[in-house]
Amino acid sequence: MQTKEIKAFGTQAANKQLERLTINRRTVTPHDVEIEILYCGICHSDLHSVRNEWGNTAYPVIPGHEIVGKITRVGGLVTKFNIGDLAAVGCIADSCHCCDACREGEEQLCENGWTCVTNSLDKILGGITYGGFSENIVVDENYVLHVPEKLDLASVAPILCAGITVYSPLKRWNAANKRVGIIGIGGLGHMAIKIAKAMGATVAVFSTSAKKAEDAKRLGADEFILSGNVAQMSSTPKLDMILDTVSGNHNVNPYLHLLKINGLLVIVGLPVDPLAVDSSSLVNGRKSFSGSIIGGIRETQEVLDFCAEHNITPDIELINVADINIAFDRLQKGDVKYRFVVDMKSLRGYQN
Repeated sequence: MQTKEIKAFGTQAANKQLERLTINRRTVTPHDVEIEILYCGICHSDLHSVRNEWGNTAYPVIPGHEIVGKITRVGGLVTKFNIGDLAAVGCIADSCHCCDACREGEEQLCENGWTCVTNSLDKILGGITYGGFSENIVVDENYVLHVPEKLDLASVAPILCAGITVYSPLKRWNAANKRVGIIGIGGLGHMAIKIAKAMGATVAVFSTSAKKAEDAKRLGADEFILSGNVAQMSSTPKLDMILDTVSGNHNVNPYLHLLKINGLLVIVGLPVDPLAVDSSSLVNGRKSFSGSIIGGIRETQEVLDFCAEHNITPDIELINVADINIAFDRLQKGDVKYRFVVDMKSLRGYQN
């Protein structure tokens, strides 16, 4: 298969800075589209990946799974896109196409293992997949999303991971007209507040920082609870559902006590260490403890359209590639409101 060299931004090791690298992309096959990448978000998962905090990173790694751009080439059998279309790619670059999950549009649950857009085995080209910190990307059209023209292009990027990650469980467990708790106000949490409110939920936000109270209300929260304040926690009215967006290690058990009978706590953050759950908290009240991972292609298109309909965009800080290492350090410290997005056009003339 033919390939071509392009510029990218990544790292050769967990203890090294990200820098400009050269990678190979495949040329388009009949069902492929090539996308010139204009913007790419930075997710906490990218931080875990480049620093090998999950222990599965293959180097060199090119992060980035919140990709927005413009189509520059299409394969001969492509029917869904044309050259010049605005398009997006999230976490999923491929899947088996044939298992029950894939046939039902739940590619993120592919029984044979889906291909992440970064740091996965590349079934087509061989080697490892490279993400959106690059000039362009080539993807099967069935894993590409249409970008609603109404949305600000740079702000679209985090919807492809943060947006779908919270939208999927809120929709699945029908957040409308329910009391929904959101743990954490970060990249995921701030989108969860906006989307849950747009669905018609009453939203209570939990944070370890009193400084987040004003922002929680600005984002649309009905209540703010300081999670370290015993009095506030104990006086909080019971909740139908709690969405835990925290990616750092933390204790989930105090939140289980805040659920109504038959209430549900859903984990969408990915802490490095396992979470310990008190089973008696679940048994007493017939409560449920669950998890959710992104969403399929159909549902990702749905959340893009939902955000366009309800005028929802993430709060972003737009940066150039020269600031990526600073952004990763700030992300580690929680110093971002609430999502970094990289202007990938700045890669064109960048020199290390």
